[in-house]
Order: sequence, then C-alpha cells, then structure tokens
Amino acid sequence: MRIGIDLGGTKIEVIALDSDGGELFRKRVPTPRHDYRQTLEAIKGLVLDAEAATGRKGSVGLGIPGTISPFTGKVKNANSTWLNGQPLDKDLEALLDRPVRVANDANCLAVSEATDGAGAGGKLVFAVIIGTGCGSGIAINGHVHAGGNGIAGEFGHNPLPWIDEEEWKYQNATPCYCGKKGCIETYVSGTGFANSYKFDTGRELKGAEIMALVAQGDTAAIKAIEDYERRLAKALAHAVNLMDPDVIVLGGGMSNVDRIYDNIPRLMKEYVFGGECETPVHKALHGDSSGVRGAAWLWQRDDL
Repeated sequence: MRIGIDLGGTKIEVIALDSDGGELFRKRVPTPRHDYRQTLEAIKGLVLDAEAATGRKGSVGLGIPGTISPFTGKVKNANSTWLNGQPLDKDLEALLDRPVRVANDANCLAVSEATDGAGAGGKLVFAVIIGTGCGSGIAINGHVHAGGNGIAGEFGHNPLPWIDEEEWKYQNATPCYCGKKGCIETYVSGTGFANSYKFDTGRELKGAEIMALVAQGDTAAIKAIEDYERRLAKALAHAVNLMDPDVIVLGGGMSNVDRIYDNIPRLMKEYVFGGECETPVHKALHGDSSGVRGAAWLWQRDDL
C-alpha cells in the first residue's frame, strides 16, 4: 500500500492507494498553521488513521509547497513559511519509523499524471499548476526530476518571454511576491488573470466572475481571457524550447477553463522555435487529487 500526503497551507490530505492505484482511504484535516511540531503530529496522525482503516502498513510520500534543499537537507521556498529551514523528511522518518519521500507539490502533480493520468505513457511530462500561484514540475519515466538545486521545472519565477508594451506596463505595476518583476506567475496564475483584468478595467473580480462575463460577451472580459491565453502560450512555448516535453498537463483553478485547450496549442506554434509544435496540452485527469496521488506514487511499483 502507498500512502500519500498533500501538505497545503490550509489543509492536509492523506490518501492510501492499492498496487493498481485504487483508492482505499482518504481524509483531510486543517493545517496547524505556523506550528511546525503540530504539523508533524497531524501528518503522523493521518498516516496512522490510513493504516488503521485499511489494516495495512504503507510507504509514505509527501508533497509540499516548497522543496528539500540538496545542500542543507532542509525545506526552502515554501509559502507555508513555518516549514522553511526545517529537516522535514528526517523528522517525519523519526516519527513514523520508516523512510519518507518528499517532493514539491507540482512535481507530485507531474508524477501522478505521468503514472496513471493525462500524461501516462509520456517519457517527459511537464506539469503546471495555474491556481493561486504558478508551480511547475517535471517527471521523467514517472519519477521526479528535481535537479541539482532541487528546483527543476520551476518556470513560474522566470520572466514572461516576448513581452509586449502592455505586458511591460503591467509587470512594472504588479511585482511578484518574490521581489522581482515580470515573473510568469504574475501573468498565468489565477491571481494573475484577475489582477490583469483589474489593471485594465479597475474592477476587482474573481476569475469565475470574469469568465461568467466572457460567456455574456463582455468585451473587457473577452480581452482578459485572450490576453491570458496568449501569455500562457508564450510561457509554455518557452518550456517547449527548453525541454520539448512529450505532454504538458495543467492543474489548478485556471485549468478548468475548457477553452484554453482549444486555443493554447494553436497559439504556442507562433513562439516555438521553427513554428512547429504538436505537443499535447491536457487537463490533469485526477484534478485536485493529482497532488496527493502523486505523493503516494513517489514510491513507484519497482520501489516496493
């Protein structure tokens, strides 16, 4: 049995999978925010709950909104800031008395979708979370590719390529939380979509509200989604030029906007070197469950 944990900023979710990926158990609890020790205890409790409910012992994989530094062995880049600087994997191994594998949540998405999701069969799967922020990860042959610095695939904090004058004005007015300007995240996250609409119109609406206006034929809303699609196409074309993945999989709130799957592949061709691009762009098959399933699949079939 494989146990996966998705450690989020507001909730912690556990899933237990059988050898074929079938779900045996699932549970969520609130995240003990800003309390590292209580976070560890909550994770331990979920693992024990899964094992008590199934009568089995499982391997444990954990997805986090950050990464383990290969140099210090401690968490870095986590927006759940109480995790930063902590030896999370080692502390959990001591608590649970077994090995624990930890990966970035976007890498967990990539692993999940490469194993039995929208990217199944692809050797190199590039997965992008376009939700509140923009995270991305790489799976090669179903395994996480974290890179020498532990940040492979994190294109959300690269600058948006091929910016036009309007995008240049937007980036100067909308710096990224990381302290830099022009980050891809500020354009293609759900937050970026709403912020861009507000920049153009002065109106503060949620993404779903903007899309409702699109359905009504609102000119400003249509411009906002068309701008969004072009920017996402640029960003993904940049990734294709670097990695040429077999499949691109999208997760997060904006991945539920169905029209992007008709428009993004066509728009990408304009920016991919040589003008040829048939890279499939798919919605994550497992949706919001991809992260926690991917954490479980950090232990692959040949690992156990």
